[in-house]
Amino acid sequence: MTATTDRGQVTVGSISDLTPGEGRTYAIDGAQIAVFLLADGTVRAMDAVCPHKAGPLADGQIDSSVVTCPLHQYAFRFDTGACTADTVGPVRVYPAHVADGAVIVQL
Repeated sequence: MTATTDRGQVTVGSISDLTPGEGRTYAIDGAQIAVFLLADGTVRAMDAVCPHKAGPLADGQIDSSVVTCPLHQYAFRFDTGACTADTVGPVRVYPAHVADGAVIVQL
């Protein structure tokens, strides 16, 4: 389920579709975006593909500040998208929040 508003906000689905501590990939306007539900109940969103070797970031290990790509263990910050290793470029991050049980991503 995706629905875009006039402000560029996309409802990707229900918060109940997400598992705390894990990510899920959504196709939004031709882009693959990974959405993560953190242990504190907040959601984060970023490009779903690692720029190093196209690893699936939604399948990576997460903590409160980074997701680690499952292929080669490059970690990307939820706040900036920067890789913690200087050898790999950043991913794009998107503002995300929950409203009335729906996960909303700002494109």
